[in-house]
Amino acid sequence: MNKIMKTLTVMTSIFIPLPFIASIYGMNFEYMPELTWRWAYFGVLGIIFAVDSGMLIGLYVQGWFN
Repeated sequence: MNKIMKTLTVMTSIFIPLPFIASIYGMNFEYMPELTWRWAYFGVLGIIFAVDSGMLIGLYVQGWFN
């Protein structure tokens, strides 16, 4: 049971920030300057990738994957 909870915790901590960031850009804002930027889409993807990579590296360093 403990190993299952550890796995669920790792999976949740990796995947929860991704929909949060994506949901901000899914809202219907009247003024959001990033929507008109040429590279905003790739910038948001880069932020999502960086957050996810940071979470994976942090969890690996702390020994959660042992």
